Amino acid sequence: MTTEQATSDRALSERLVPARFDRAEGYRMLDALQDEATQLAALPGLEQLAPGFADWLVTALFGGTYQREGLSLRDRQLINLAALTALGGVDPQLSGHVKSSLRVGMTRTEIIEVFVHLAPYIGVPKALAGLRVAATALADAEQQ
Repeated sequence: MTTEQATSDRALSERLVPARFDRAEGYRMLDALQDEATQLAALPGLEQLAPGFADWLVTALFGGTYQREGLSLRDRQLINLAALTALGGVDPQLSGHVKSSLRVGMTRTEIIEVFVHLAPYIGVPKALAGLRVAATALADAEQQ
């Protein structure tokens, strides 16, 4: 029997690397990235609307995706800022990630430069919209 045949004879669930989902670590990561006000602005309302969904998000995202190796928290925040700005229409999430970017050590200048850099790639209107959200989030963070 060849290695290929032996591999194909095993069930798919036995051939895939198990995903890591750590609920407790997800909540620790959430606390590290988001202040309490940001968490309270989203999660209780989501829980009331769709019970269990907020916990699933925290567990799958912060206890799963964020636990993977290969990217630093800073890198993940850069990606989040870019993706949310390109997507548009997600101002509360973008605002939260601007604040999270500060929490992982990004400077105000670096955060602003993300939006400037995005302009030729995603369009000036979306970059400007991102800058407006960032300006408000940065001002809020400075007042705290």
